[in-house]
Amino acid sequence: MTEATPLRLLIVDDEPLAVERLQLLLARCEGVTLAGTASDGEAALRIADAVGPDLLLLDIAMPGMDGMEVARELGRTGKRPLVVFVTAFDTFAVAAFDIEAVDYLMKPVTPDRLARALARARERLGAGAAAERRTEAPRFLDEFWVSEASGLVRLPARAVDRISAERDYMRLHSGKRSWLINHTISKLEEELDPELFVRIHRSAIVRRDFVSGLRRDPTGRWFARFPDGEEQKIGRLYLTNAKELAGR
Repeated sequence: MTEATPLRLLIVDDEPLAVERLQLLLARCEGVTLAGTASDGEAALRIADAVGPDLLLLDIAMPGMDGMEVARELGRTGKRPLVVFVTAFDTFAVAAFDIEAVDYLMKPVTPDRLARALARARERLGAGAAAERRTEAPRFLDEFWVSEASGLVRLPARAVDRISAERDYMRLHSGKRSWLINHTISKLEEELDPELFVRIHRSAIVRRDFVSGLRRDPTGRWFARFPDGEEQKIGRLYLTNAKELAGR
């Protein structure tokens, strides 16, 4: 899709003022046309099936079928539109990008931020990317979207040194910084590339090349050493995983 080709959008939000704000912002954008609006998930699916939009500006927290369910249901169709989530909550970012959302906009949406999201949608639709996206989803999670004071930032999976569980959350460690995400360690273990990451404890996953050594204490317990001087106890159930790092 070229920039001259109109990008056909469907707005889905149960708040009339939010819909009106997006309509006003879109009126200032070139090369976009509004294919329709919907105030709930079921209506969004019906309208999307009827008008075939290129892109949904999709709220997440809605009564009945929420935005995540709408996106997943659209993903089961043969002709799947792109999705940009527009929400007041930052806790759904990881789940949003698990289902290949183009972008994740926080309310109130600014004109510049919306313009960047539309540009990303055009890039995704262009150069055959749409066909590739529809035929085969990425096998492993290759990025995270994490919360900062200024909003959300993209964190490549390869930049994560280790991951530790904290109650119902997971902490991503990268250098001297860390971020909490709402995810389970079992799900992360499934989604991360096993060639890059290995689970060594019921509450810890590490990037394989971040482990600088293995240590055994006098009681027989094993620990993984990291370049920053930190250590992580290796769980008995995961000792085989850890020893594979040393070719044992």
